[in-house]
Amino acid sequence: MHLICSGAGLRNRSVENKALIISEVEKNVWPAIAEGKVKPVVYKSFPLAEAAEAHQLMESSEHFGKILLVP
Repeated sequence: MHLICSGAGLRNRSVENKALIISEVEKNVWPAIAEGKVKPVVYKSFPLAEAAEAHQLMESSEHFGKILLVP
């Protein structure tokens, strides 16, 4: 089974609502991550020295998945 996971900003939510969301993620999502059932899609990795190139790729929107900077 393939699922799509996307992020959401919590800035405008109350502290109580943020705590509830975090609790539910810890209970329902984190176990799947720990078991290796959820894996990020990595499009490309760049050495830290090539951060500008990584940022250009990100701005171009010509990628699908994460762009990583590695030491």
